[in-house]
Amino acid sequence: MSSFLAPQLSSLVPRLCRTFVSKAALQPVPPMRGTISSPETFLKAIGRSAETKVTAEKWEDLWKVDGHQMKKAGIAVRDRRYILWCMEKFRQGQEPGEFAHPPKAKKKIRGHGPAVQNGKRIRSRRHK
Repeated sequence: MSSFLAPQLSSLVPRLCRTFVSKAALQPVPPMRGTISSPETFLKAIGRSAETKVTAEKWEDLWKVDGHQMKKAGIAVRDRRYILWCMEKFRQGQEPGEFAHPPKAKKKIRGHGPAVQNGKRIRSRRHK
């Protein structure tokens, strides 16, 4: 009886392990469209000087790159995440002009809340 229920129970329990297979190789390569005619033009269109960080000879080679290969190439985490995010948006059919954006500017004012405002310490305003 227990051998009969084991396959049914195992199908109900989710698998709690990650696969080590690259998903980039399984996803389809999007066609070139609009002003995008090569990997270099795509990387220039997304900005953040991505064309200097990722090198791809052919269009298919660009879309087979995954995060592990970018890490081995020495690309920073923030840049890897942005490039992969842009690649996924392009794969979904959006144009780079719609989703590409510059990096966040560095914070000029340190501190949180009302204690520090405009770079100056704010004292209590209660009456003594």
